[in-house]
Amino acid sequence: MNILEQTTRILVIGATLVMTGIANAGERQLTHDATRNHELDNNDNFSPDDQFLVFDTRTVEGGIGASKMVGKVEIATSKVTPLYETKNPNAYGPGAGAASYSHVKDEVIFIHGPFHPTGPENQYDLFRRVGVIAAGDGSGKFHLADVRNIKPPYSVGALRGGTHRHEYSGDGHWVGFTYNDAVVKAYGEKIGKDLDLRTIGVTKLDSPQSVPESKQFPNQAAGFSALVVVVFPDPKPSSDEISRAAWDSWVGRNGYQRADGTQQLARAFIGTARDAAGNDVEDLFIVDIPNDITKPGPLGPIEGTATAFPMPPTGAIQRRLVNTSQRKHPGCKGIVRASHDGSTIAFLMKDDNANWQVFLISPTGGEPKQATFIAGGVDAGVRWHPNGKAIVNVSGNRIIITSVEPGPDFGNSRVLSDQGPTPFALVWSHDGKTIAYNRIVEQNGHEATQIFVTAFHENE
Repeated sequence: MNILEQTTRILVIGATLVMTGIANAGERQLTHDATRNHELDNNDNFSPDDQFLVFDTRTVEGGIGASKMVGKVEIATSKVTPLYETKNPNAYGPGAGAASYSHVKDEVIFIHGPFHPTGPENQYDLFRRVGVIAAGDGSGKFHLADVRNIKPPYSVGALRGGTHRHEYSGDGHWVGFTYNDAVVKAYGEKIGKDLDLRTIGVTKLDSPQSVPESKQFPNQAAGFSALVVVVFPDPKPSSDEISRAAWDSWVGRNGYQRADGTQQLARAFIGTARDAAGNDVEDLFIVDIPNDITKPGPLGPIEGTATAFPMPPTGAIQRRLVNTSQRKHPGCKGIVRASHDGSTIAFLMKDDNANWQVFLISPTGGEPKQATFIAGGVDAGVRWHPNGKAIVNVSGNRIIITSVEPGPDFGNSRVLSDQGPTPFALVWSHDGKTIAYNRIVEQNGHEATQIFVTAFHENE
C-alpha cells in the first residue's frame, strides 16, 4: 500500500482537538484471504516475541459459534498457520474464537463451545463454553484451562456455565474471563425471572481439576476457577450492587501497588448499577483478587448452589472507583485498560459536551482525569504503550495517539492513520513498535475482516 507519510500536529484549544495534518507510518495489510474473517477481538494478540498475531475466523451470521479455526499470521511474511481447527463443525458449533496469546509462553487461549453439538440443547451459547489452551507451534496440541460441571454435587474449582474473553496475567499464571452461569439461568426460567447475568471470574493455572465425564466437554483442565464479582438481578438504587460485570481486564501486567507497598492482583471492569431513580448506570469498578482462591468467602460456596451463583473466595474485594450518577452525562463504557505497571486505569466517560473521552484514574481511587480532548470523541480501542506514556484509540476512521505522560504534552494527540475503512480491535506489541488492528475490506464483491499493522515511532 503506497501511502505518503506526512507529519501531523494536533492543537488542543480548550476542549477541542484541531488537526493540522495526517500521519501514516506505513500501514501494511497482513491477511488477504477474502473467503474468511481474521478477527483480533480486542485481545492480547501478539506472540511473546512479537513475530505473530493470533486470530479467529468467525462469521458475520454465526459469530464465534461458526468460527472453525484459530490461527496465527507471521508479521514478517503474512504466512498463516492454523493452531486449532474444530472437529466436524455444523450449524450448532462447536465454535472456537476470541483468542489471546500468553505474554510469556508460546500458547494461546480461546473460547470453545460443546465438542459434539447436535442440536439446540447443546449448541454453542454464552453459558455453554470453556477456555481452551492450544500450542502456538501449530502442532494442534490443546487442553482445557477451565472445566465445567452443571450437575450436582457441583465441583469446587470448576464452573457451571461459559467462560469468555480469556486474558492471561503478565506472568502467565492466571486467566481472567467473563462468565454466564447455566445453572442459575435454568433456575430463573423455572421461576419466571431473568437470571442470565454476566459476571467475572479467574482461573489459577497449574492447579489441575477434574469433574465427572460429560458428553460435550473434556473433564480435565489445567486450572482452578472461581468467580470474583457478585451480581444481583435487581440492584438496590443508589447502592454499589450491580446486575452485570463485563469489559474487564487485568490491572497491570502483575497487579498494582497498594499503599503499604505490596502488590495486589486485580481486575477492573464496567458494572451496571442503578441510580436513585432506579435507572441503570454503567460505572467503573475494580475487584482485588486473593492469591488463594480456594477458600470460601462469607457469601456462600465458591462452587455455587442450584439457585445461586458461585460466590467469591475470601479476600475478593469489590469496589466502585467511579460514580457517574450525578454527572451531566452519566455512564462509562468500553473495555477498561490499565497501564502495564498497574498505576493507572483508562476508561471511557462522557465530557460535558456529551463526547466520549478517555479518562484516567488510580486503582486506589481518586478523581478521574480527562486525557483526551478529541472533537467528536473517542469510539473505542483504548490501548497503552508498554512504557505508559501514550495511549491509542479509534475516533471515526482515525487511529489517534495521545500523550499521557505528566507534563506540558499531556493530552496532546496526533493522528497515526486515517486511511481506509474504520479500524477496530487495536492491540500494541510488547516492544511498543507496532500497532495491529482489523479493517473490513471489500474484495471481488466480498467483505472480509483483515489484519493490518502500522509502525509506531515514539519520537515522531
